[in-house]
Amino acid sequence: MGGARFPHAARIVKPADFLRLRRNGQRIGTPYFNAQTVAGTADIARLGLAVSRRVSTDAVRRNRIKRIARESFRKVRADLPIIDILLIARESADAHDNATLRADLDSLWQRLATLNGKRHPGTMRA
Repeated sequence: MGGARFPHAARIVKPADFLRLRRNGQRIGTPYFNAQTVAGTADIARLGLAVSRRVSTDAVRRNRIKRIARESFRKVRADLPIIDILLIARESADAHDNATLRADLDSLWQRLATLNGKRHPGTMRA
């Protein structure tokens, strides 16, 4: 279960990293989320979240979206290439249930997994 953790090293927290993603990121969209990605600066895939008050004025509802996104990312982090991801919730995300958001995130992670980039080191040769 060690691969399903979400350590501090896998989080994007510095404002400079968020700015780099906003300026230079490749955009990928789904019905409920936008993702901006750039080649990673660390040796693992990292996630930053942006869920604004435009999505919902209720903090509990915004936190629900962030919780679902973190949980979904934890499960697939080991399968993603070494990239930094800024996940931005769309206004439509608040109106849907958890299962719908998880399915949307799963399709996003599958699209990101096909990006060219370094993969996590494993026991098999490439």
